[in-house]
Parts: sequence; C-alpha cells; structure tokens
Amino acid sequence: MSDVAAIKQLVNQYQDLKKEIAKVIIGQDEVVNQILISIFSGGHSLLIGVPGLAKTLMVNTIAQALGLDFKRIQFTPDLMPSDILGSEVLDENRHFKFIKGPIFANIILADEINRTPPKTQAALLEAMQERAVTVAGHHYKLNLPYFVLATQNPIEQEGTYPLPEAQLDRFMFAINLEYPSFEEEVEVVKATTNDIQTKVNPLFTSQQIIDFQHLIRRIPVPDNVVEYAVSIVGKTRPDSQAASDLVKTYVDWGAGPRASQNLILAAKTYAATRGKFSPDIEDVQAVAQSILRHRIIKNYKAEAEGITENQIIQSLF
Repeated sequence: MSDVAAIKQLVNQYQDLKKEIAKVIIGQDEVVNQILISIFSGGHSLLIGVPGLAKTLMVNTIAQALGLDFKRIQFTPDLMPSDILGSEVLDENRHFKFIKGPIFANIILADEINRTPPKTQAALLEAMQERAVTVAGHHYKLNLPYFVLATQNPIEQEGTYPLPEAQLDRFMFAINLEYPSFEEEVEVVKATTNDIQTKVNPLFTSQQIIDFQHLIRRIPVPDNVVEYAVSIVGKTRPDSQAASDLVKTYVDWGAGPRASQNLILAAKTYAATRGKFSPDIEDVQAVAQSILRHRIIKNYKAEAEGITENQIIQSLF
C-alpha cells in the first residue's frame, strides 16, 4: 500500500476509533485526541487531574479499542521495582524462573506515579525509554507497541515524591483533565447508573499500530516548519536572545531539544489524522501547549503573580 493510501486508511480508522471510545467516554474529546496522538507518535503521556474523572476507564477503553494488552499499576510508597518489573523465583525443580511483572503489556497505566519513591519511578522510566527491562542481569525486551500513561493527582502534596524535571521530560505530553460540563456530567451519571454493559470492539492490531507509527515517521516536514518548532522551543529559554520579556521575567529554565523532536512528531501525527500529507505551522501550534507545559519551569515571581504556563506558551506564537 502506498503511503498516500495508508494515510487515508489511518484517517478512516481514527474516526471509527473515536466513535468506539465515545461509546464509553463522554466528552473529554481533546484529552482522548492527545492520548491517541501520543500512542501513534510512539511517545508517553502524563495525565494530571483530580480523582474521579475516569482516567483509568479512559485508558482501559482506549486499550480495548486499539486491541492492545492493558495493565494498571497502582503506585504506593512501599512499591518496589521488582513489584512492577517481575522477579526470579525457584520452581519445583529448584531452577530459577522469571515471573514477568505488570510492566509486560502494551499499555501501562501508572496510577499516581508521584506516590512512589524515586527507586521505583526509575524502574518504570528505564522501561519507557529503552522499551526493555533488566532483571538479575538478564535483558528482557518489551512487546511493541509500548505506551505508558502516568497519572498525577495535583491536589495532594503530602506523602508524594514529585517527578524530577529530567523524568518529566521523558513524557511527550502533559495532559490536563478538567471537570466535565453540566450536560456531560448529566450524561455520565445516566450512563453509569444503569445496568447496561457497553462492549468496546477492537479496531486495530498491534502490527497495524506499529505500521502507522513507521508511516508517521516517513511523513516529510518542510524546513520552515522544523525551524518554527525549534524557534518556539528556543524562545522558552530565558538566556536565549529570542526570549521575550515575559519569559526572561518569569521562567527559570526552558525546554530542551526533546521538546523540539516531540513537537515535530506530534505535529506529523496531528496532520496525518486529519488527512494532511505534511504538517504546517498551525499543526505545531495545535500540539504545543501539552508538549511544553511540563518542560517550562517558572520562578517564584510567576507563582506570586499567578502567571500560568499556558500564558507563557501562548506568548511564543
């Protein structure tokens, strides 16, 4: 199949996928879009939202609709790396046998990742970056496609271990989950308090998703779009010549080169799911908020004056 025909097929399957997910998830259209863009780009996402906004249900539904294996890990302060990676045990013949942990799935929901100590966070981050884990000196490859969606509760600060900036940078998107509108909440309550079970049909296979990930990487990008993405990221750095007064006043550290790479990858996916054969500047702007939000470190002045990351990012365009 030619790449042009493959993009047309991706658009059709993507629309069907959104309809399938909408059977269970009411509203949250933008959030679902960003999670799917992240999966097709081969990145990972961080979901930030208060409890009860159906984060787990959303990821489970997306995994079912994509026909992928899904595991949920609830992070707690006493969780050890072996609890998520797996460990070696003695079998009845007194031979060591490796029992795989929950990390061996296609989609991992790392629930409340900031509740667990750095040692366990690091074990998950190795798997995210290398798509492989090392246990007792043995290297195990993870099944592709592999996608980690971590959730953070922004309210509770007690007994939490915030992710360091270097680890936050490994997430392609930081997605903010907002409360549903009045109409959406009425629909949610109606749908979840009856006795009807909704079945989600798998529309993709693992191989199809991998093929689409390769297709997206083959999409050509004009030089001016790449330069635009790199210039936006450059403007977030307060010591750069291009930085605006807003950035120089309110930002301590800007985004690194990983942000530029992610902007282009996400813009390619965003364009492809809309049937375009190459991304333009509007596609880069459409994905910029979620890619830059967690990579800009504001100073105390910004906190005191109530300047948000979104305002800073908006000023870069």
